[in-house]
Amino acid sequence: MLVDDTTRVLIQGITGREGRARASLMKRYGTDVVAGVTPGRGGQVVEGIPVFDTVREAWEQAGPLDASVIFVPAPLVLDAALEAIDAGIRLLVIVPDRVPLYDVLEIIAAADRSNACFIGPNTLGVLNTGRAVLGMIGGQVASAQSWFLPGPVGIVSRSGGMTTSAAYYLAKEGIGTSTLVHVGGDMLVGLPLPSMVERFETDPETEAVVLFGEIGTSQEEQVADLIEAGRFTKPLIAYLGGKAAKDGTRFSHAGAIIEGGRGTYQSKISRLRGAGAHIAPSLGDIPRIVGGLLQQSDR
Repeated sequence: MLVDDTTRVLIQGITGREGRARASLMKRYGTDVVAGVTPGRGGQVVEGIPVFDTVREAWEQAGPLDASVIFVPAPLVLDAALEAIDAGIRLLVIVPDRVPLYDVLEIIAAADRSNACFIGPNTLGVLNTGRAVLGMIGGQVASAQSWFLPGPVGIVSRSGGMTTSAAYYLAKEGIGTSTLVHVGGDMLVGLPLPSMVERFETDPETEAVVLFGEIGTSQEEQVADLIEAGRFTKPLIAYLGGKAAKDGTRFSHAGAIIEGGRGTYQSKISRLRGAGAHIAPSLGDIPRIVGGLLQQSDR
């Protein structure tokens, strides 16, 4: 599922405040961060990680790179992403928010041409429990190591905070997680909920998936389509935010807004329930539902 402790990782923007801080946290969690890039800062070393001027130079001197985590200002994200894809990197994690929509469209086109993929923009990243983290998901290393237990439950979410909250509540009940993915909070993201659900379907470490959805976009309805088409067959436990939101209301972030009656809470709940997903009335109900389903599968 996207990353483990053998994934060779590059950080673009490593000499900035956020890049430097997250480089330290990623390494301490177990991520194999082998290089960083900041134009004009080549030759520096950050947290024991060599810094290069370009992605291609990093690839040539540090060896092949599997993933890049991008910590650059939003206006520079397009150039950074295209440079990484052109150099041969096939997974990007785009952390910054407010990346222009047309820039995201260009990144999608470039990724499609090169058989690459990306998470975000506006994402906390992805965490493979006990092995590696890309981005800033999980917070401090000590917290991530104590809060998240290895186990059979995947988590995919449109909210960064709810991604970690779901894992925390599961861990409190002794239920571990396989991989946590925050797909990003913008209207348009590289790997939305349905794409991630399909990846969890083929992940041998994942037996059930917790999904946190929200109002706005059609991602949750597309997940229901996958279930009805038999393309996702594992138990899906869904909790949705934005129940009280009205037309024109923005809930939480840019991707969660009802417009023209589309993307409502009730329409999403109805579609998911009708497809066979298990709906959690509250966040606290998730561990109870997940625990019951896992017990049934063990019989």
